[in-house]
Amino acid sequence: MSEWLTLDRRTVRVTALTFAGLAVGSGIPAVIALSDGLSFGIALLIVVPCALLVVGATALLDLLRWQATRYRLTDERLEKRFDLVLKTQKSLPRERIRSVDLTANPLHRLFGLAVLTVGTGQHESSENARLKLDPLTRADAERLRVELLHREQPAERPSDGPIAQLDWGWIRYVPASFLAPALGLAAVGVVFKVADWFQAGGGVVRWAIDLFGDLPLVASILILAVLIWLLGVLGAVGLFVEMWWDFRLEREPGGTLRVHRGLFTTRSISIEEKRLRGVEVVEPIGDRLTGAARVDAIATGMRKADDNDKTDYHTLLPAAPLALANEVAAAVLDEPVSPTVSARLTGHPEAARGRRLRWWLGSVLVVLATLALLGILLTDVLLIIAGALAVPLIPLAVALALDAYRNLGHGLTGEYLVSRHGAMRRSTVALQRSGVIGWTIKQSIFQRRKGLLTLESTTAAGSGGYSVYDIGEPDGIAFADQAVPDLLTQFLDTSAATDKSRV
Repeated sequence: MSEWLTLDRRTVRVTALTFAGLAVGSGIPAVIALSDGLSFGIALLIVVPCALLVVGATALLDLLRWQATRYRLTDERLEKRFDLVLKTQKSLPRERIRSVDLTANPLHRLFGLAVLTVGTGQHESSENARLKLDPLTRADAERLRVELLHREQPAERPSDGPIAQLDWGWIRYVPASFLAPALGLAAVGVVFKVADWFQAGGGVVRWAIDLFGDLPLVASILILAVLIWLLGVLGAVGLFVEMWWDFRLEREPGGTLRVHRGLFTTRSISIEEKRLRGVEVVEPIGDRLTGAARVDAIATGMRKADDNDKTDYHTLLPAAPLALANEVAAAVLDEPVSPTVSARLTGHPEAARGRRLRWWLGSVLVVLATLALLGILLTDVLLIIAGALAVPLIPLAVALALDAYRNLGHGLTGEYLVSRHGAMRRSTVALQRSGVIGWTIKQSIFQRRKGLLTLESTTAAGSGGYSVYDIGEPDGIAFADQAVPDLLTQFLDTSAATDKSRV
């Protein structure tokens, strides 16, 4: 049996420095707020001791955590125990381990540390499916990662090298992403929040009114939208640099795909190739207009991001040229050509086009009707805005509906079934037929009237199910039976026998 080992003691320093930074960040507005009714010196005398008390208490608690935590790796299990007031022990069988990820924030990197997170799969509760060792030395974390993933020691062979590496030219796709306007609006919200701290919110509003006061309303709105977008672009570029700095996708000896990335917080995400069931090539509309796409892995046992960790664990390639995305998909699947390219996709019935036209036009008309109603009840300005928005939005809705219909498709190529759908986010999924464990057939009352259905392939990988939307009833059943014959054949035969008996 292996001996019990301790985590790295420098975790106490990391915790103390982390909470010191948080104390400074929260203490400044607290001092400003208290200074409004008290003197600046009195405010400091109140806030500083409280901050020191919080930092000291958290450091002491982390010291106790370090003293009470032990871990060990045996031939069968990875175990971790905590023995302070209560004694708890968690262990993961090595054969059930599906993911081993490393993360290191700037303070961890300063001290040469890393956090190792071991998972057994996304379909279990996070409490039981995960074991975290926080922190280890970088060398110990790397050693454990290799030992846990390479359970069967393969014959020595050189690494195949990187499949893809960061190209700074990809940053040109950032301005077209949905993230840019979202970050711009968030930045405006932060400005108003900070202004409220200094009781200057009204001043910011008056400044904006004075700035655009001589311009027509429509021109003011357009200029403001452009400024918000430019501000968001700056934020999105910074976020891209932080997330994808030093990006490498490589194939390691032992059959493991590894994604390494991150500027301030480094991340190392490993995927066993034997767990891979396919890929998804994703093209948000901004990326499509600029000829880009990203690649996501469809694999069993992949960790999902939670409320405390927003890391995207399944992305193998950020927004990059579409041709490169398909090359990476082919390399990941070990195919000469990616199934997302080689598959000949069959289109869907015209009734599917009508459904998309009704959905898109209906959504736009509801918004316009709401604005018009409010305009009648409140102010004529809203009527003018509704009329102005109707001119671009109605043709845009028609264009998006037709585009969504053109993007519908399904097909088979080799070992893969391929499906495509979406306008604002076009997704092409290549899923191994052997990875399909069931079919779910969904049919709303409106689909039944048009002879359509939605066919969902159930799998233990990725999101758990991938749909073919608004396919014709006979085509959908035939496609499912052809893709994985053993699943539906018995039901098809039964229904045929039933039809004969009725005749």
